[in-house]
Amino acid sequence: MPLCHLPARLVHSVPWFAKKAIFNSPLEAAMAFPHLQQPSFLLASLKADSINKPFAQQCQDLVKVIEDFPAKELHTIFPWLVESIFGSLDGVLIGWNLRCLQGRVNPVEYSIVMEFLDPGGPMMKLVYKLQAEDYKFDFPVSYLPGPVKASIQECILPDSPLYHNKVQFTPTGGLGLNLALNPFEYYIFFFALSLITQKPLPVSLHVRTSDCAYFILVDRYLSWFLPTEGSVPPPLSSSPGGTSPSPPPRTPAMPFASYGLHHTSLLKRHISHQTSVNADPASHEIWRSETLLQESFTPTEEHVLVVRLLLKHLHAFANSLKPEQASPSAHSHATSPLEEFKRAAVPRFVQQKLYLFLQHCFGHWPLDASFRAVLEMWLSYLQPWRYAPDKQALGSDSQPRCVSEKWAPFVQENLLMYTKLFVGFLNRALRTDLVSPKHALMVFRVAKVFAQPNLAEMIQKGEQLFLEPELVIPHRQHRLFTAPTFTGSFLSPWPPAVTDASFKVKSHVYSLEGQDCKYTPMFGPEARTLVLRLAQLITQAKHTAKSISDQCAESPTGHSFLSWLGFSSMDTNGSYTANDLDEMGQDSVRKTDEYLEKALEYLRQIFRLSEAQLRQFTLALGTAQDENGKKQLPDCIVGEDGLMLTPLGRYQIINGLRRFEIEYQGDPELQPIRSYEIASLVRTLFRLSSAINHRFAGQMAALCSRDDFLGSLCRYHLTEPGLASRHLLSPVGRRQVAGHTRGPRLSLRFLGSYRTLVSLLLAFFVASLFRVGPLPCTLLLTLGYVLYASAMTLLTERGKLHQP
Repeated sequence: MPLCHLPARLVHSVPWFAKKAIFNSPLEAAMAFPHLQQPSFLLASLKADSINKPFAQQCQDLVKVIEDFPAKELHTIFPWLVESIFGSLDGVLIGWNLRCLQGRVNPVEYSIVMEFLDPGGPMMKLVYKLQAEDYKFDFPVSYLPGPVKASIQECILPDSPLYHNKVQFTPTGGLGLNLALNPFEYYIFFFALSLITQKPLPVSLHVRTSDCAYFILVDRYLSWFLPTEGSVPPPLSSSPGGTSPSPPPRTPAMPFASYGLHHTSLLKRHISHQTSVNADPASHEIWRSETLLQESFTPTEEHVLVVRLLLKHLHAFANSLKPEQASPSAHSHATSPLEEFKRAAVPRFVQQKLYLFLQHCFGHWPLDASFRAVLEMWLSYLQPWRYAPDKQALGSDSQPRCVSEKWAPFVQENLLMYTKLFVGFLNRALRTDLVSPKHALMVFRVAKVFAQPNLAEMIQKGEQLFLEPELVIPHRQHRLFTAPTFTGSFLSPWPPAVTDASFKVKSHVYSLEGQDCKYTPMFGPEARTLVLRLAQLITQAKHTAKSISDQCAESPTGHSFLSWLGFSSMDTNGSYTANDLDEMGQDSVRKTDEYLEKALEYLRQIFRLSEAQLRQFTLALGTAQDENGKKQLPDCIVGEDGLMLTPLGRYQIINGLRRFEIEYQGDPELQPIRSYEIASLVRTLFRLSSAINHRFAGQMAALCSRDDFLGSLCRYHLTEPGLASRHLLSPVGRRQVAGHTRGPRLSLRFLGSYRTLVSLLLAFFVASLFRVGPLPCTLLLTLGYVLYASAMTLLTERGKLHQP
């Protein structure tokens, strides 16, 4: 008799292993009687299937479960399912590993995951199904971002309304606090924090962030919940008959318009004062969009790319208002919550946090090419016109069109984003190696953006508005210093439009920097000095890149190979004069020169530098070479203790522009063992040569004192030429060394070099190809060296005869 024909009371008495014997899996047994199953049985079945079944089958089963089971059973599996997808908060479980999943590597799994987690897919349908029943899920405060966690544990309510009326007290105190989140918030929290809590990707794993499933999902969620046309899509239908109603949105804390006009310290409220406010029913339309914008990211390169994607969508979302909706007069008319949200999205949710985020990155990010991600995120925010529906296109000559005056309010209300961060970038650029193509490209990108026609004028106008004297007007002071209240709704009416542009700029600066901030104008004398220094370094970097290019072009192709084999002079001082461009090729040199040339021209346009000033930098480079064509010493000043490096001199040394001529002054036999030498063999050869020199010192001295050819040959091999011409290390004085003269001695250290040994092995190998044995080959090598040494002896003696 089939199990489905049994009475319900008998079905309850059938053990789970009997059900499994009748059905193919525990999950099939659970799905046959969804109204009779215990929630724990459904969860246990899904956990078992996650181990035993293939991934595709697991997702198919999950889709059926979401469709067939009621919310009462589904709410028990929801936390487990979210953790299975995004990983655990402690980073131990990686879940579906969305950060590494790519369509070109795993197309089947990628397609299944994207369909399941799509904003219109089964997982979001489960979220809305649970929303209809108003379920809450505990989220530990200990896993929140650091500042938020610290604030809540100190019983101070964070300024973000996302956390209002969510904190739950426990008997254990602050460390045991939880947030009571609705299903959508719980899902988004895990989705956002999975980027932070999961372990960094291995260096050996090359994953392009823009191609991974996580990044694509972020893009889809932003497009879905921040639409540029129409309204936010309603919750998905949980049944064929209609849609799932949304629960009441979280209680907002202040009107959109008032945010950003006050200092953050005014927002701190004690947790015990969590007041409940009756929200406008229209806010049901946008509460999910608000939640999506209030997630935090920590500054890593992967997080920065996600934040940049958010900024692009946010600009497109905020600028999708029609002209009649965006006008100040529209504020007083009845508008939809989505339109109000579009106006307030940037100043309410993003501006202040992004400014602090960028300041931290500019001050603490390593001085390497990875800063490009931060740079492009910053430049994306500075150019909202690129993402507007009527975005400007390039002209026929590929030159950007003039930035429209309609963007002047945005520039003025984000003045610090343009000016203070530009000065911060100048300070970074002055400490980087501009000869590197990647660093040169970053300078070029910033200069190109700020050189867009009319942008510099708008920035300068904003600075003038901020720096103009403040008139003592009572109502202005009241607006500036009064803290906003925490009653009311996000959808409260907008206050009267402030037509005083100067006041708006000052409010922006004071809200981000405080009333007592010290502002450094971008077009002031201090910043101009930094720009001139940068222009000078750009000129020097161009000259260095050209010198490296010329040196590479003049060097014969086989020079490095012959040097490696030991047939050219070896640098016994161990100095290194190469730059990264040596390994990058001529194309990189040309790119560096092109980037720096254009960056210099853009800086000249932005700050109206004269041609005479730029020519001075070029002419000054002529003094960097002496009459012999060699570089001068790094820039120094003479102090009480001798030469002292200036900041410019330190920069020149760090970036390989100039260097001191440092030579080894000690016994060549006692030099540190080089990387191209065999340490044990060098030490053995040194002991052997020392014994020979000690045993035959008299005989070698007698041979070297002879006036015939044999004496010349012995002096060529057993004495140190040029020892008397060495000078002291100090660049001041160039005094000759008055040290003792060493007698003739034998040196066998050259036999401890990898190059020498490989050269000998190569010679024996070539000889074997011509059927020449080891002994004849050794005799030929000895004969060849004797001929070479004899010729060098004759040339050396002839050179001495012609010396004055």
